[in-house]
Amino acid sequence: MGFRILGTGSALPSRSVTNDDLSEFLDTSDEWISQRTGISSRRICTTETLDDLSVEAARAALDAAGVTPDELDLIICSTTSGDHLIPAEACAIAELLGASCPAFDVSAACAGFVFALDVADGYFARGRAQRVLVVSSEKMSRLVDWSDRATCVLFGDGAAAAVLAADGENPLATHLSTEPAVDILHVPGVAGTSPYDETERPASVLSMEGRRVFKFGVNAIVTSVRTLCEEAGVSIDDIDHFVFHQANERILSSAVARLGIDNARVARALAETGNISSACIPLALDRLARSGELKGGQLVALVGFGAGLDTGACLLRWG
Repeated sequence: MGFRILGTGSALPSRSVTNDDLSEFLDTSDEWISQRTGISSRRICTTETLDDLSVEAARAALDAAGVTPDELDLIICSTTSGDHLIPAEACAIAELLGASCPAFDVSAACAGFVFALDVADGYFARGRAQRVLVVSSEKMSRLVDWSDRATCVLFGDGAAAAVLAADGENPLATHLSTEPAVDILHVPGVAGTSPYDETERPASVLSMEGRRVFKFGVNAIVTSVRTLCEEAGVSIDDIDHFVFHQANERILSSAVARLGIDNARVARALAETGNISSACIPLALDRLARSGELKGGQLVALVGFGAGLDTGACLLRWG
């Protein structure tokens, strides 16, 4: 038994922070950021909590799907930046929606949405669920070092969601992998106040080796797309839409060139949102769905990649 996506939804903070805004306190400029990343602005939480954004995205997806919270059998949230260490962000979503099903989080960084789809597929395969809500929500503004122009300019906040039903053929192919390398893209955990802890306790802010992430990201996209095609028995030309993690325009452009695919088939939301970690793929998917560009029967390839180094890819048939 597979699944199909019944509806999608997304939510962004109201505050848009432009590159010019950042140049007021960083040694940078709109030209410097735009040329290196493809990002013009990003949405940053001011009064919104991640709970707020998560539930807004979830409700939009439920409305689109025609499903009520009491009909859900499971809620999975992919996040690395939740409002809560305990309980799971998914539990807060369930409470605010008024749902009473099991709820838990998945942490796979920017590949989290695809990992969560795979977890949901396992529940469908075992007959443990008929309706599953997957929410990807990230408040990256709380994790970056706002004095580091190499990283803070890249990220934004937001949430996106999808409602899945256990009556479809998806996924047509799935590929998950990890190339263990913790320090390349890393946020240390909470230091705590234990008087017995003698280890080094650095600040919980993001650090990244940009060149290694760039190389990994390009290879992850190219390898994953080819693997999906081989597993599903389709060609790259058969795929109607490519929804890649929105990390950096240079990564996207390099991967697209190596694959030889038309830019018009590649979803992009990066310029106005920045990198929202695991929320990037479902947000771009929601925009495609609501614009009418996604048609029933079309093939959609999703590829997420990030810290871990994790890669999650799947091929879906829409509708």
